[in-house]
Amino acid sequence: MATDALSLTFAALADPTRRAILARLAQGQTSVGELAAPHQMSLAAVSKHIKVLENAGLIAREKDAQYRYCKLQAGPLQDIDGWVGAYRGLWRDNLDQLDAYLADMQRGDDTKKQ
Repeated sequence: MATDALSLTFAALADPTRRAILARLAQGQTSVGELAAPHQMSLAAVSKHIKVLENAGLIAREKDAQYRYCKLQAGPLQDIDGWVGAYRGLWRDNLDQLDAYLADMQRGDDTKKQ
């Protein structure tokens, strides 16, 4: 099992529950109980998802009295953006080719209509 930061981040993001938790945290810090509320699973199961996100560096937890709060840490997401950015030129080229193809088709359709 890979243990580098990028692999941990991708593994954490592979689960839809964890992505939903991150989406909620993008709106602001919240308690573990509030994070668990919309999910049809036990608080213990949600806590395991939170632990995976925490191990990947995607969230941080703070304790205030009996409550534990989570907040989003954007650093690992920026690392993913940097990694994906290396490939961004490939799909931009493909999109440019698709645009050109569609423009050619449009001109062909326009020619047939005339």
